[in-house]
Amino acid sequence: QLEFITPFQLYFNPDLIFRKFQIWRLITNFLFFGPLGFSFFFNMIFLYRYCRMLEEGSFRGRTADFVFMFLFGGFLMTLFGLFASLFFLGQAFTIMLVYVWSRRNPYIRMNFFGLLNFQAPFLPWVLMGFSLLLGNSIIIDLLGIAVGHIYYFLEDVFPNQPGGKKLLLTPGFLKMVFDTPEEDPNYNPLPEDQPENQPGAQDQNQQRP
Repeated sequence: QLEFITPFQLYFNPDLIFRKFQIWRLITNFLFFGPLGFSFFFNMIFLYRYCRMLEEGSFRGRTADFVFMFLFGGFLMTLFGLFASLFFLGQAFTIMLVYVWSRRNPYIRMNFFGLLNFQAPFLPWVLMGFSLLLGNSIIIDLLGIAVGHIYYFLEDVFPNQPGGKKLLLTPGFLKMVFDTPEEDPNYNPLPEDQPENQPGAQDQNQQRP
């Protein structure tokens, strides 16, 4: 917004990425949501709200799996972007998060600006219709819905089918980086490391009534 950089330095351009090695465009095209305005704040609110609800809900304690969903979704969107001539994919990423959350919370009742009441799974489609009313292209929204459905199907649906199995396996290095290691139940701390033998513990015990 302060024009230190321009959108032309951020947008998705395969030619500049692979021939000029401007690799940052693979990431920055997800970070630009247009100039300040209604559409910008609308996207920011939904991105924050549903990203937070996913992280605190179905991904609680599974940070590595959460990051892997980001990487998987970003990879598929980038792949589609190569063939669809899309410049910015941030809105599609937001819709993907909304779609995954809505399918994992199918019985929640939603209210859209006090005008519509519907079940959570309809939310991505309502947002797409609202985007259409604002005069925006729905290709980005459809891309977000498609990628969200692919992730939801591979993660939540297919593994529970007869003969199905979990295809999306979070790489071990992500678990090593983002997830806290589980405590070994067989670990027996040294006597000096046990809480009752820490300095001051005896004083506290003596002060207890």
